[in-house]
Amino acid sequence: MNKQNFLRIATRKSPLAFWQANTVKKQLEKRFPYLTISLHPLLTEGDRQQSSSLAKLNGKGKGLFVKELERALLNQQADIAVHSMKDLPMDLEEGLVLGAICKREDPRDVLVSRFSKSLHQLLPGSCVGTSSLRRQSQLLALRPDLRVRVLKGNVGTRLDKLARGEFDAIILAAAGLIRLKKENSINEYLETNYFLPAPGQGALGIECRADDEKSKAYISKLIHIDTYHCVLAERALSRELGGSCQVPIAAYALLVDQDQINLQALVGKVDGSKLIKVEKQGCVTDAEKIGRLAAQNLRDLGVDEILKEILDKNSKSAY
Repeated sequence: MNKQNFLRIATRKSPLAFWQANTVKKQLEKRFPYLTISLHPLLTEGDRQQSSSLAKLNGKGKGLFVKELERALLNQQADIAVHSMKDLPMDLEEGLVLGAICKREDPRDVLVSRFSKSLHQLLPGSCVGTSSLRRQSQLLALRPDLRVRVLKGNVGTRLDKLARGEFDAIILAAAGLIRLKKENSINEYLETNYFLPAPGQGALGIECRADDEKSKAYISKLIHIDTYHCVLAERALSRELGGSCQVPIAAYALLVDQDQINLQALVGKVDGSKLIKVEKQGCVTDAEKIGRLAAQNLRDLGVDEILKEILDKNSKSAY
Protein backbone atom coordinates (compact mmCIF):
# COMPACT_ATOMS: atom_id res chain seq x y z
CA MET A 1 0.00 0.00 0.00
CA ASN A 2 1.25 3.47 -0.80
CA LYS A 3 2.39 4.90 2.54
CA GLN A 4 1.44 8.39 1.37
CA ASN A 5 -2.22 7.34 1.30
CA PHE A 6 -2.19 5.77 4.76
CA LEU A 7 -2.78 7.66 8.01
CA ARG A 8 -2.69 6.21 11.53
CA ILE A 9 -4.47 8.04 14.38
CA ALA A 10 -3.39 7.50 17.99
CA THR A 11 -6.13 7.95 20.58
CA ARG A 12 -6.96 7.10 24.16
CA LYS A 13 -9.27 4.15 24.68
CA SER A 14 -12.08 5.95 26.52
CA PRO A 15 -15.44 6.15 24.68
CA LEU A 16 -15.18 9.95 24.44
CA ALA A 17 -11.59 9.92 23.14
CA PHE A 18 -12.51 7.24 20.63
CA TRP A 19 -15.49 9.32 19.46
CA GLN A 20 -13.21 12.34 19.03
CA ALA A 21 -10.63 10.42 17.01
CA ASN A 22 -13.31 8.79 14.88
CA THR A 23 -14.82 12.20 14.16
CA VAL A 24 -11.46 13.48 12.94
CA LYS A 25 -11.11 10.29 10.87
CA LYS A 26 -14.48 10.89 9.17
CA GLN A 27 -13.69 14.55 8.47
CA LEU A 28 -10.37 13.62 6.88
CA GLU A 29 -11.97 10.82 4.84
CA LYS A 30 -14.55 13.28 3.54
CA ARG A 31 -11.84 15.69 2.37
CA PHE A 32 -9.39 13.00 1.21
CA PRO A 33 -11.44 9.99 -0.01
CA TYR A 34 -8.29 8.24 -1.26
CA LEU A 35 -6.85 8.07 2.28
CA THR A 36 -6.91 4.80 4.24
CA ILE A 37 -7.18 5.85 7.89
CA SER A 38 -6.95 3.57 10.94
CA LEU A 39 -7.42 4.22 14.66
CA HIS A 40 -4.85 3.01 17.18
CA PRO A 41 -6.37 3.14 20.70
CA LEU A 42 -3.83 3.29 23.54
CA LEU A 43 -4.18 3.05 27.31
CA THR A 44 -2.49 6.05 28.90
CA GLU A 45 -1.00 6.41 32.36
CA GLY A 46 -3.78 8.85 33.19
CA ASP A 47 -6.37 6.18 32.38
CA ARG A 48 -4.56 3.73 34.67
CA GLN A 49 -4.40 6.30 37.48
CA GLN A 50 -8.15 6.95 37.63
CA SER A 51 -8.20 6.31 41.38
CA SER A 52 -5.75 9.18 41.99
CA SER A 53 -6.44 12.90 42.03
CA LEU A 54 -4.76 14.69 39.12
CA ALA A 55 -3.69 17.38 41.56
CA LYS A 56 -1.55 14.83 43.40
CA LEU A 57 0.15 13.01 40.52
CA ASN A 58 3.51 14.69 41.12
CA GLY A 59 2.72 17.62 38.88
CA LYS A 60 2.28 15.49 35.74
CA GLY A 61 -1.48 15.88 35.53
CA LYS A 62 -2.40 16.55 31.92
CA GLY A 63 0.72 14.92 30.51
CA LEU A 64 -0.41 11.56 31.85
CA PHE A 65 -3.22 11.51 29.29
CA VAL A 66 -1.00 12.15 26.27
CA LYS A 67 2.43 10.65 26.99
CA GLU A 68 1.76 7.28 25.34
CA LEU A 69 0.17 8.96 22.32
CA GLU A 70 3.17 11.23 21.88
CA ARG A 71 5.52 8.26 22.23
CA ALA A 72 3.60 6.47 19.44
CA LEU A 73 4.12 9.53 17.22
CA LEU A 74 7.81 9.83 17.98
CA ASN A 75 8.31 6.09 17.41
CA GLN A 76 6.42 6.40 14.09
CA GLN A 77 3.77 3.92 15.24
CA ALA A 78 1.16 6.60 14.50
CA ASP A 79 1.04 9.67 12.29
CA ILE A 80 -1.32 11.95 14.22
CA ALA A 81 -2.88 12.01 17.69
CA VAL A 82 -6.23 13.53 18.65
CA HIS A 83 -6.52 15.25 22.02
CA SER A 84 -9.03 17.20 24.05
CA MET A 85 -7.29 20.59 24.13
CA LYS A 86 -7.92 21.00 27.85
CA ASP A 87 -5.88 17.81 28.46
CA LEU A 88 -2.95 18.79 26.27
CA PRO A 89 0.10 20.13 28.17
CA MET A 90 1.19 23.67 27.34
CA ASP A 91 4.60 22.45 26.17
CA LEU A 92 4.74 19.54 23.73
CA GLU A 93 7.45 16.90 23.46
CA GLU A 94 10.40 17.94 21.32
CA GLY A 95 9.82 16.99 17.69
CA LEU A 96 6.04 17.33 17.89
CA VAL A 97 3.72 20.16 16.88
CA LEU A 98 0.07 21.06 17.26
CA GLY A 99 -0.96 20.86 13.61
CA ALA A 100 -4.64 21.77 13.97
CA ILE A 101 -7.28 22.97 16.40
CA CYS A 102 -10.76 21.96 15.28
CA LYS A 103 -14.07 23.80 15.67
CA ARG A 104 -15.09 24.09 19.28
CA GLU A 105 -18.10 22.36 20.79
CA ASP A 106 -19.98 24.03 23.65
CA PRO A 107 -17.23 25.16 26.09
CA ARG A 108 -19.43 25.41 29.18
CA ASP A 109 -19.49 23.23 32.28
CA VAL A 110 -22.81 21.71 33.26
CA LEU A 111 -24.56 20.48 36.37
CA VAL A 112 -25.96 16.96 36.34
CA SER A 113 -28.07 16.33 39.41
CA ARG A 114 -30.22 13.58 40.87
CA PHE A 115 -32.94 15.84 42.27
CA SER A 116 -32.26 19.53 41.60
CA LYS A 117 -32.71 21.38 38.33
CA SER A 118 -30.05 23.99 39.05
CA LEU A 119 -27.04 24.80 41.18
CA HIS A 120 -29.15 27.32 43.06
CA GLN A 121 -31.68 24.63 44.02
CA LEU A 122 -29.18 22.18 45.53
CA LEU A 123 -29.89 21.73 49.23
CA PRO A 124 -27.26 22.99 51.71
CA GLY A 125 -24.76 20.24 52.43
CA SER A 126 -25.35 18.48 49.10
CA CYS A 127 -22.39 16.45 47.89
CA VAL A 128 -21.07 17.54 44.48
CA GLY A 129 -18.47 15.55 42.55
CA THR A 130 -15.65 16.93 40.42
CA SER A 131 -12.00 16.10 39.81
CA SER A 132 -11.15 19.70 38.88
CA LEU A 133 -9.78 22.26 41.34
CA ARG A 134 -10.95 24.96 38.91
CA ARG A 135 -14.53 23.73 39.17
CA GLN A 136 -14.28 23.25 42.91
CA SER A 137 -13.02 26.79 43.42
CA GLN A 138 -15.81 28.42 41.43
CA LEU A 139 -18.47 26.10 42.82
CA LEU A 140 -17.60 26.89 46.45
CA ALA A 141 -17.40 30.61 45.65
CA LEU A 142 -21.03 30.42 44.49
CA ARG A 143 -22.22 27.87 47.07
CA PRO A 144 -19.88 27.62 50.10
CA ASP A 145 -22.53 25.51 51.86
CA LEU A 146 -21.97 22.55 49.51
CA ARG A 147 -19.61 19.59 50.04
CA VAL A 148 -17.18 18.74 47.23
CA ARG A 149 -15.76 15.24 46.76
CA VAL A 150 -13.30 13.96 44.15
CA LEU A 151 -15.01 12.30 41.19
CA LYS A 152 -12.90 10.12 38.88
CA GLY A 153 -13.47 8.01 35.77
CA ASN A 154 -14.69 8.57 32.24
CA VAL A 155 -18.04 10.22 31.49
CA GLY A 156 -20.05 6.99 31.73
CA THR A 157 -18.42 6.02 35.03
CA ARG A 158 -19.13 9.43 36.51
CA LEU A 159 -22.78 9.31 35.49
CA ASP A 160 -23.07 5.80 36.95
CA LYS A 161 -21.66 6.98 40.29
CA LEU A 162 -24.24 9.75 40.37
CA ALA A 163 -27.05 7.32 39.54
CA ARG A 164 -25.91 5.00 42.37
CA GLY A 165 -26.32 7.85 44.84
CA GLU A 166 -22.63 8.41 45.58
CA PHE A 167 -23.16 12.09 44.83
CA ASP A 168 -26.13 14.46 44.81
CA ALA A 169 -24.78 16.23 41.73
CA ILE A 170 -21.71 16.31 39.53
CA ILE A 171 -20.10 18.90 37.26
CA LEU A 172 -18.94 17.85 33.79
CA ALA A 173 -17.98 19.48 30.50
CA ALA A 174 -20.95 20.03 28.21
CA ALA A 175 -18.88 19.00 25.18
CA GLY A 176 -18.32 15.45 26.38
CA LEU A 177 -22.00 14.84 27.10
CA ILE A 178 -23.06 16.36 23.78
CA ARG A 179 -20.54 14.28 21.82
CA LEU A 180 -21.66 11.09 23.54
CA LYS A 181 -25.33 12.02 22.97
CA LYS A 182 -25.98 12.24 26.71
CA GLU A 183 -27.09 15.87 26.77
CA ASN A 184 -30.50 14.81 28.11
CA SER A 185 -28.79 14.22 31.45
CA ILE A 186 -27.85 17.91 31.74
CA ASN A 187 -29.84 19.86 34.33
CA GLU A 188 -28.16 23.25 33.97
CA TYR A 189 -25.56 24.88 31.74
CA LEU A 190 -23.19 26.99 33.86
CA GLU A 191 -22.78 30.21 31.90
CA THR A 192 -19.32 31.60 31.24
CA ASN A 193 -20.16 34.98 32.78
CA TYR A 194 -20.08 33.35 36.24
CA PHE A 195 -18.41 29.94 35.72
CA LEU A 196 -15.36 29.91 33.45
CA PRO A 197 -14.19 26.71 31.70
CA ALA A 198 -10.69 25.28 31.45
CA PRO A 199 -8.38 26.69 28.76
CA GLY A 200 -9.19 24.89 25.51
CA GLN A 201 -12.32 23.20 26.85
CA GLY A 202 -14.61 21.93 24.08
CA ALA A 203 -11.92 22.06 21.38
CA LEU A 204 -10.02 19.17 19.78
CA GLY A 205 -6.35 19.38 18.88
CA ILE A 206 -4.39 17.25 16.43
CA GLU A 207 -0.71 16.62 17.12
CA CYS A 208 1.88 15.26 14.69
CA ARG A 209 5.63 15.09 14.11
CA ALA A 210 7.22 18.41 13.20
CA ASP A 211 8.94 16.90 10.18
CA ASP A 212 5.88 15.06 8.84
CA GLU A 213 4.85 17.45 6.08
CA LYS A 214 2.22 15.11 4.58
CA SER A 215 0.32 14.70 7.85
CA LYS A 216 0.56 18.42 8.55
CA ALA A 217 -0.92 19.14 5.12
CA TYR A 218 -3.84 16.77 5.73
CA ILE A 219 -4.79 18.02 9.19
CA SER A 220 -4.34 21.69 8.26
CA LYS A 221 -7.66 21.38 6.40
CA LEU A 222 -9.42 20.83 9.76
CA ILE A 223 -8.18 24.04 11.36
CA HIS A 224 -11.05 26.25 12.55
CA ILE A 225 -9.42 29.65 12.53
CA ASP A 226 -11.70 31.37 15.11
CA THR A 227 -11.31 28.51 17.59
CA TYR A 228 -7.58 28.42 16.84
CA HIS A 229 -7.04 32.05 17.86
CA CYS A 230 -9.25 31.81 20.94
CA VAL A 231 -7.57 28.68 22.24
CA LEU A 232 -4.11 30.15 21.57
CA ALA A 233 -5.00 33.08 23.85
CA GLU A 234 -6.27 30.76 26.59
CA ARG A 235 -3.23 28.48 26.42
CA ALA A 236 -0.81 31.43 26.42
CA LEU A 237 -2.35 32.64 29.66
CA SER A 238 -2.17 29.18 31.24
CA ARG A 239 1.42 28.67 30.07
CA GLU A 240 2.45 32.02 31.54
CA LEU A 241 0.99 31.03 34.92
CA GLY A 242 2.39 27.50 34.86
CA GLY A 243 -1.08 26.03 34.38
CA SER A 244 -1.75 22.33 34.98
CA CYS A 245 -4.36 20.12 36.60
CA GLN A 246 -2.80 21.14 39.91
CA VAL A 247 -4.04 24.71 39.88
CA PRO A 248 -7.49 26.32 39.49
CA ILE A 249 -6.90 28.44 36.38
CA ALA A 250 -9.89 29.20 34.16
CA ALA A 251 -9.89 30.98 30.81
CA TYR A 252 -12.33 31.57 28.00
CA ALA A 253 -11.75 33.62 24.85
CA LEU A 254 -14.51 34.62 22.47
CA LEU A 255 -14.47 36.33 19.10
CA VAL A 256 -16.51 39.50 19.69
CA ASP A 257 -15.93 41.10 16.31
CA GLN A 258 -14.44 39.98 13.05
CA ASP A 259 -10.94 40.69 14.34
CA GLN A 260 -11.31 41.12 18.10
CA ILE A 261 -10.88 38.56 20.91
CA ASN A 262 -12.24 39.02 24.41
CA LEU A 263 -10.47 36.89 27.02
CA GLN A 264 -11.82 36.26 30.52
CA ALA A 265 -9.48 34.60 32.98
CA LEU A 266 -9.63 33.58 36.62
CA VAL A 267 -7.52 32.11 39.40
CA GLY A 268 -9.13 31.15 42.68
CA LYS A 269 -8.46 29.61 46.05
CA VAL A 270 -9.54 25.97 46.19
CA ASP A 271 -12.04 26.70 48.98
CA GLY A 272 -13.67 29.44 46.90
CA SER A 273 -12.89 32.13 49.48
CA LYS A 274 -11.13 34.28 46.89
CA LEU A 275 -11.46 34.54 43.11
CA ILE A 276 -9.32 36.91 41.05
CA LYS A 277 -10.68 37.64 37.60
CA VAL A 278 -9.50 39.80 34.69
CA GLU A 279 -10.70 40.56 31.19
CA LYS A 280 -8.57 41.51 28.20
CA GLN A 281 -9.45 42.37 24.61
CA GLY A 282 -7.37 42.76 21.48
CA CYS A 283 -6.80 41.82 17.85
CA VAL A 284 -6.95 38.12 16.90
CA THR A 285 -3.47 38.36 15.41
CA ASP A 286 -2.22 39.15 18.92
CA ALA A 287 -3.98 36.16 20.52
CA GLU A 288 -0.98 34.87 22.48
CA LYS A 289 0.02 38.38 23.52
CA ILE A 290 -3.50 38.91 24.90
CA GLY A 291 -3.11 35.75 26.96
CA ARG A 292 0.26 36.82 28.32
CA LEU A 293 -1.01 40.29 29.21
CA ALA A 294 -4.03 38.82 31.01
CA ALA A 295 -1.67 36.56 32.96
CA GLN A 296 0.42 39.57 33.95
CA ASN A 297 -2.73 41.39 35.07
CA LEU A 298 -3.58 38.41 37.29
CA ARG A 299 -0.06 38.43 38.69
CA ASP A 300 -0.36 42.14 39.47
CA LEU A 301 -3.48 41.28 41.48
CA GLY A 302 -1.66 38.68 43.56
CA VAL A 303 -2.42 35.26 42.04
CA ASP A 304 1.17 34.03 42.46
CA GLU A 305 0.58 33.75 46.19
CA ILE A 306 -2.55 31.64 45.61
CA LEU A 307 -0.82 29.37 43.10
CA LYS A 308 2.23 28.86 45.34
CA GLU A 309 0.03 27.96 48.30
CA ILE A 310 -1.81 25.32 46.24
CA LEU A 311 1.35 23.84 44.72
CA ASP A 312 3.06 23.65 48.12
CA LYS A 313 0.04 21.88 49.60
CA ASN A 314 -0.14 19.40 46.71
CA SER A 315 3.60 18.74 46.94
CA LYS A 316 3.36 17.88 50.64
CA SER A 317 0.27 15.67 50.20
CA ALA A 318 2.04 13.63 47.48
CA TYR A 319 4.39 12.17 50.07
